[in-house]
Amino acid sequence: MAAIAHWCIRHRLVAVLIWLAALGGTAAAAGFAGSAYSNDYEVPGTESGRAGELLSRGFTDLGGDTDTVVWHTTGSTVEAADVEQTMTRTLHAIEELPGVGGVTSPYGAAGAGRISEDGHTAYATVVLDRPADEIPVAQAQALVDTAKAAEADGLRIELGGTAVALTEAPSAHIAEAVGVAVAAVVLFLAFGSLAASLLPIATALVSVGTAHAGIVLLGHAMTVADFAPMLGMLIGLGVGIDYALFIVTRHRRELRRGMPVDEAARNAVATTGRAVVFAGATVCIALLGMLILRLGFLNGVAIAASLTVVLTVLASVTLLPALLSLIGDRALSRRERRQLAEHGPRPEPPTGFAARWSAFVERRPKLLGGIAAVVMLVLALPALGLHLGTSDQGNNPATATTRQAYDLLADGFGPGVNGPLTVAAHLDGADDRLALDALPERLRATDGVASVSPLTYNSGGDTAFLTVVPDTAPQSRDTSELVDRIREDVLPRVQDNTSLTAHVGGMTASYDDFAEIIVGKLPLFVGVVVGLGCLLLLLAFRSIGIPVKAAVMNVAAVASSFGVVVAVFQWGWGSEFLGLGSAGPIEPFLPVIMVSVLFGLSMDYQVFLVGRMYEEWRETGDNRRAVRVGLAETGRVINSAAVIMISVFLAFVLSGDRVIAMFGIALATAVALDAFVLRTLLVPALMHMLGGANWWLPGWLDRRLPRISIEPPDRAAPHAKIPGARADDGSRPAAERAHRSRQSEKEHDVRHIPG
Repeated sequence: MAAIAHWCIRHRLVAVLIWLAALGGTAAAAGFAGSAYSNDYEVPGTESGRAGELLSRGFTDLGGDTDTVVWHTTGSTVEAADVEQTMTRTLHAIEELPGVGGVTSPYGAAGAGRISEDGHTAYATVVLDRPADEIPVAQAQALVDTAKAAEADGLRIELGGTAVALTEAPSAHIAEAVGVAVAAVVLFLAFGSLAASLLPIATALVSVGTAHAGIVLLGHAMTVADFAPMLGMLIGLGVGIDYALFIVTRHRRELRRGMPVDEAARNAVATTGRAVVFAGATVCIALLGMLILRLGFLNGVAIAASLTVVLTVLASVTLLPALLSLIGDRALSRRERRQLAEHGPRPEPPTGFAARWSAFVERRPKLLGGIAAVVMLVLALPALGLHLGTSDQGNNPATATTRQAYDLLADGFGPGVNGPLTVAAHLDGADDRLALDALPERLRATDGVASVSPLTYNSGGDTAFLTVVPDTAPQSRDTSELVDRIREDVLPRVQDNTSLTAHVGGMTASYDDFAEIIVGKLPLFVGVVVGLGCLLLLLAFRSIGIPVKAAVMNVAAVASSFGVVVAVFQWGWGSEFLGLGSAGPIEPFLPVIMVSVLFGLSMDYQVFLVGRMYEEWRETGDNRRAVRVGLAETGRVINSAAVIMISVFLAFVLSGDRVIAMFGIALATAVALDAFVLRTLLVPALMHMLGGANWWLPGWLDRRLPRISIEPPDRAAPHAKIPGARADDGSRPAAERAHRSRQSEKEHDVRHIPG
């Protein structure tokens, strides 16, 4: 690490230009290539996956996105002459728009059943010629504008569908701007130097910007979800600013101890930079653990997020030292530079609240540990009611046209119309067709079915499908039970003694299958992530207790953060107030991604906190002193880093995307609990109670494990004089001055504060 830092400092302009060229080159390439994201939840081999394969093979014209235009009248009915003329003219205008393949009006024979029983609500289906992820936003906006232009007194028009939702995406990166601004304020308050506070921001922005462009290009090579760039940016800004904060903090400390600028930067990278690399590696390992699930949808997310973390770590140990060298001693505030010039370097034992809190935890470990455990348990309780599913446009903010169209359809036609099921069948011969013809009646007689469409056959007559509208909403557990009932009871009876094969697909069925696959593989995934994390900590701290406690703490942070997510998003506590839409299920992929990210981020604080404790333990063999010193010396920087990360994560609630808001609240909650409850309260309390057992490792295992060092021991404080520093005037006897100096240091040094 020292060699890397030395090269970057010696060639600082070259290092900066290399990063700027990488940012500009990838951004230009991404702009030229365009995005190619895909939210493909289909899992090959599942029932819904087989249904989709049958439809894609038998009906080649079903590939375009389908949207709806819904209108509602208050004074008259939708069949009134003026309303019918207005909407017929509007639908014709929509059909002439670029990208529109066809429109099915409720006023024709093909649109039977699209007028509500009370006559006040109707809807038309708009079939586009391409999938939603290939439709330009301008075309979707033209569809919305054309429909909305027909609104009048007593006639309300709303639109729903995936393409329409493109027009509701926030156009400006408000979330990123707010997060960066808050982080800049916190850094300035912590450092007191504008130059020093801007360096972590600049480093994170360059690395995250490069990673964002790289994710755009990655989407052309593999399946990458549309939320992956935002998720990568969320994680990258959080860890990128934090990693740079740790290194800049160490650099500033070395400057105050009298080191020259370049040597201080090199030493910061050679020490704290190693811890940053180790922490980043744990985050990447946790993220790449998603690959063992072998789900294409998650593979792209894992690689995209890992790419962002790798680039932020790389920027922290290459770009940052070059920038530190460029700004020179301006990394210190004016007051710090003046004190250094006047008084020279001085020892900096941790004092103030951090030292007093460390001693307080040592005196009351059982009480404080119990309080922390109760807090974590109470917050985790809502997670017991976790319901996995996928949010739809019924969970959008109440002001969105997609949400209003969803509600109008549910009020006029029943909640199931927003999430119909599709039964696709492959048949071979007259016997199969005869058996399939009996399926609609059997489905109509099934509990939970509101209506069934007629069978539609393809031109070859070997594939057919029908649509089943449930009585209940797409996100209801009753709808999921209906899917199981059709698969297990209805279809087997129809297929009996025939070669007919039929499968249930559609939105609800696909999401249920996806959630079932993830839940089935979740224990293996968690076991692998926890196991690898424990192995890394075992190698780093040569202890059985440290990795075990870290695993338990990480599970506690994940459970508590999920409890908050369930309360906000599934129970709806404040979701509408925050602009996050109505209550609904938790996305099925959220547990996997959150476990990966949270385990990685939790390891960061574990490494920086316990690493300092381990260093003191090796030096003194005194567990109480090691825990007290480690907590006092790292508590302030960990808390500052946590405040920055929480601010960045919470800012993403403003993104307007429900999934990203889930990530933001879950990550912010986990980091807050990890930093302010676990690492500064529960972990040190447990370590005080366990005593020397914290560092126990069987001798046979100690001899066989390779030895790695996260952060080398601190160098002794240099005694070089600072130019311009005031010399002692010699008015006091040397022995008296030395005694008073030692006494003053002893009174303020956390090492001498009794527990």
